[in-house]
Amino acid sequence: CGTGNFLYVTLELLKRLEGEVLNTLRELGQGQQSLALAGVMVTPANLLGIELNPRAAAIAELVLWIGFLQWHLRTHGSLQGLPEPIIRDLHNVENRDAVLASDDRTPLLDAQGQPVTRWDGHSTKPHPVTGEEVPDPEARVQAWQYSNPKPADWPEADYIVGNPPFIGTARMRDALGDGYTEALRKCYPNVPDSVDFVMYWWEKAAEQVRLGSARRFGFITTNSLRQTFNRRVLQNHLSAKPPLSLAFAIPDHPWVDSVDGAAVRIAMTVAAPGEHPGKLMNLVSERAAEGDEAAEVSLTEKLGKIFADLTVGADVAGAVTLRANERIGNRGVQLIGLGFIVEKKELEMLGYGKISGVEKYLRPYRNGRDIMQTSRNVWVIDLFGLNIKEVESQFPEIYQWVYDKVKPERDQNRRASYSAKWWVFGEPVVTTRESIKSLNRYIITCRTARHRVFLFLDSDVVPDAKLITIGLEDAYFLGVLSSKHHVIWATAAGGWLGVGNDANYNHSDCFNKFPFPSPTDLQTARIRDLGERLDAHRKRQQGLHPDLTLTDMYNVLEKVRASLPSPSGEGSGVGLNDKDRRIHEQGLVSILRQLHDELDAAVAEAYGWPADLPEADILERLVQLNTQRAAEEAAGQVHWLRPEYQAPTAGQAGVQGKLLDDEAPPSPPVRGGEGAVAWPAALPAQAAALRDLLAGLDQVVEVSALAAAFEGKPTPKRKADIQRLLETMAALGQVEEVSAGRWKR
Repeated sequence: CGTGNFLYVTLELLKRLEGEVLNTLRELGQGQQSLALAGVMVTPANLLGIELNPRAAAIAELVLWIGFLQWHLRTHGSLQGLPEPIIRDLHNVENRDAVLASDDRTPLLDAQGQPVTRWDGHSTKPHPVTGEEVPDPEARVQAWQYSNPKPADWPEADYIVGNPPFIGTARMRDALGDGYTEALRKCYPNVPDSVDFVMYWWEKAAEQVRLGSARRFGFITTNSLRQTFNRRVLQNHLSAKPPLSLAFAIPDHPWVDSVDGAAVRIAMTVAAPGEHPGKLMNLVSERAAEGDEAAEVSLTEKLGKIFADLTVGADVAGAVTLRANERIGNRGVQLIGLGFIVEKKELEMLGYGKISGVEKYLRPYRNGRDIMQTSRNVWVIDLFGLNIKEVESQFPEIYQWVYDKVKPERDQNRRASYSAKWWVFGEPVVTTRESIKSLNRYIITCRTARHRVFLFLDSDVVPDAKLITIGLEDAYFLGVLSSKHHVIWATAAGGWLGVGNDANYNHSDCFNKFPFPSPTDLQTARIRDLGERLDAHRKRQQGLHPDLTLTDMYNVLEKVRASLPSPSGEGSGVGLNDKDRRIHEQGLVSILRQLHDELDAAVAEAYGWPADLPEADILERLVQLNTQRAAEEAAGQVHWLRPEYQAPTAGQAGVQGKLLDDEAPPSPPVRGGEGAVAWPAALPAQAAALRDLLAGLDQVVEVSALAAAFEGKPTPKRKADIQRLLETMAALGQVEEVSAGRWKR
């Protein structure tokens, strides 16, 4: 409970309620009735707390008494009528751990009886050779062990409120120590090890409320509550018997951390026993805080069943993993040592181009910032598969580099595998390597980013852990993933994360559960073509303008979309400033918008859905399709994305050929005849018809052949119209004129 902020506010609200009761009693003619004499007056005895810091615990109890006496003085003018003694030592704020109890905590000793210590997690010193900051081996703190750890008991209470510590799973060992973290995880078997610290409070409160020991609870947590592992804690209780329901939730709200004053994003959840609809409040706008003022926010309200991902509507959080997508989506590597990264100018001194075979272990390296912002164009030393003697004997220059720049940092790492195999990435992620090793290119997206963008990387590029890799090289899949259908799904499934409140892409939810469409050959070719053009367009413009970033392009695209007229004919009024206009020209953002619009329409057609479905309807249909695909998989029909990799021994059983065809469909004859479509009269329809025809062609064609492919006689006017359309498409990068009158896609 810290120093009692929540308890003090609760006391004040209860005293206001008490005042309303007193006023009602007076109106009923019972003005002399004394709540104090009746024994029902709200006092600090009604408020309980648990606090680890002894100073904070003492302050919390004192704050409650000060607040109580001030209220009584403001209301009654004196302290008369209060039972004696007025101030009592209630011991209602207990000084202890709120989630972990043990019989004893003792220093951890090694086999020789000496204290085991660890690096304190923050102290550094210059390396004697490189001069770079590395962990200070002298900055040590005692490691502890806990005997017979068990969940801490909580006192009986009707309501539970608070904002437990904001410590993420990645920081728990540094902040709490190995012994505490391991003991805590051991005694909460129903809580995944990868959850944030706050989820142990959520678990305890949920259990008490769900089983009737308390009426409700309400917590403020970081907005990572909606992320995969944290969300499992919620899901376990929402789907349990008897169930828990979320009565109120705000998934995302600005907040200032009371510990260090840092700006964070938080979620608020209130839970009650049983099956009930709840009130979901979503942030629609905010004005940043100024000085001591709180941020001003605007919220919308929606009623209904609140799911574990803090949404109302389609139960995206309840979707299941599809076998069809397994082993394709993975995270990138985690170096655990910045010394692995080298500049391009340093490659020669490491033997690049001089020592045979060294190129295999010196590879381009990209992280999320390289993709969405300006690339550093750095390389990385990737020694996966080599033992240290092989490194020293075959590549001595590389050996010395990692010995000086990586080993000092890894020696201080408490994980034995990191310190023992210090020359290899901490997390080399074998599954990722397997999924992309036979490909010429693979798809990536940033794990956390404001804009959900997918693009191809060459297979020799090593992806950082902040990148999610999709082991597919067919542009058809890039097209589907880039469509609004997948982006809407990914945003709902992955949620938002961090101070910047950026969309989070977790492949286990966003990719593994996503049901791809079942397109025809022509639809597949159309989406494949658009995917190739989208990837090529962005890379081409960035190549022409090295300072142009994907974030810039999509920021301006967002503004352009916001400025477009609504169905009622009214625009939002959002305009472009000088910088935006420059980015718009450099990135040809109108063409980027056109490509995305065409992709959205093509993917909608592949699903067999209207192109203008609202987002809520898209999610509903995708959840339904996920359920349908799961049922098909249970019956043995799996729509593998890469059957030769995912199920090489499965033969053709259960394979959906239309989804899996990696080769372009046979080119249709470029001539009219039975089944030919009519040449449209309107220009937009003509452009669409021509694009559809070209999407299925892989050969060079003449204007006359294209004109003859439509129903009726190929008139000179039709040929002229097609020629003009081809010239326009060439300007957009959609087709290429090989020679006079001869074109190819």
